[in-house]
Amino acid sequence: MADRPCPRMHDPAHIDVAISAARPKAVAALLRYFRDLDTAEEAFQEACLRALQSWPRKGFPVDPAAWLILVGRNAALDVERRHRAVVPLPNVETLADAGGEPTAEDLDESVYRDDILRLLFVCGHPSLPATQQIALALRVVSGLSVERIAAAFLVSPGAMEQRITRAKRTIATVGVEFETPGAAERRARLATVATMIYLVFNEGYGSTPDAAAARGALADEAIRLGRLLLGLFPTDPEIYGLLALMLFQQSRAPARFDANGELVLLDEQDRSLWNRRLIDEARLLLERAAVYQDPGPYQLQAAIAALHVRAARPEDTAWKAIESLYRLLEALQPSPVTTLNRAVAVWKLYGAEAALRMIEPLESDLDAYFYFHGLRGTLLRELRRWDEAQAALNRAIELAKSVAEAKLIRRELDRLASTAQ
Repeated sequence: MADRPCPRMHDPAHIDVAISAARPKAVAALLRYFRDLDTAEEAFQEACLRALQSWPRKGFPVDPAAWLILVGRNAALDVERRHRAVVPLPNVETLADAGGEPTAEDLDESVYRDDILRLLFVCGHPSLPATQQIALALRVVSGLSVERIAAAFLVSPGAMEQRITRAKRTIATVGVEFETPGAAERRARLATVATMIYLVFNEGYGSTPDAAAARGALADEAIRLGRLLLGLFPTDPEIYGLLALMLFQQSRAPARFDANGELVLLDEQDRSLWNRRLIDEARLLLERAAVYQDPGPYQLQAAIAALHVRAARPEDTAWKAIESLYRLLEALQPSPVTTLNRAVAVWKLYGAEAALRMIEPLESDLDAYFYFHGLRGTLLRELRRWDEAQAALNRAIELAKSVAEAKLIRRELDRLASTAQ
């Protein structure tokens, strides 16, 4: 393979970013080849090890995903020949000698483009409980750590590890087919796949500056998958709502962090930085969804996001309408996190005391949730309950998953200290 000089080709972090971005495509393609989750993951890991050895010396390939697919597939075939006939792909050096590196599309133009979406539908097989379906997709497709997946589900890493292990065991036992499901099966699995895509988006959108290079691409990948999903289900209003919600949220991404990499709360963001093109597209999608007059959770969340981006200034935010939409969302899809979000609207409308009364019963469910303690501490500070506020904010710092989150709470503690004097 021809060298491709790059000033950062020796930087392990730069290689890690490229591998992370390529993972969904590579694992999905390897799974299609081998029809076995463990084999696909092991093949990908072997390809990653070889990339760490090869890329610093020879340079980055044109298409890292294609490189990892080729190397991973051949490495797996070297270890264990499948029971069915599999023709090995030519190795990377042979292809380079023949006139250049392949791209992922060169490997299998007819089916490559929807490999990831196919894998999501496979993970949504009805033989798996919903929590196992989503956890497996996040682990296999996106490569998220067990700890991060556990945090998303508000469970312990040990419990999540067991879920993922059971899911893999079930898939191996029942002989899940890895072909594209038919139309009826896709429809039955649609809600689970939509949830998977939204969780992938949140992992990317929620990336802080220190992790954005490695994880930020997940938000774009989730939006791409949302567009593909809408192509499969062009009359489903919830898929319109899902894509609109992701676009509304992504539109605010440029304003979420300041020049020092610190989180900027919504009310303090520079709204001129919001991406108007994404906002306009999301509004159009939401209008199309409304034609069906069948509001669901994604449409309601997108409508809430639309009200936030419509406000030219924080004080223009339609909190009454937002609170009403959260009430509808609670009725359709009860969740302590939804109630926590509604409490913010209640705070803006009726004050800190009313909001605090609403969230106090949530503590047992959300004790491991960073944002619960952050909001509670802020409300207690406003009510001048200094000691309780400090305890809540200290708990939030303990739960912070990034430097940016910790800095956000430290700012609140500084405000608390200055106010309490």
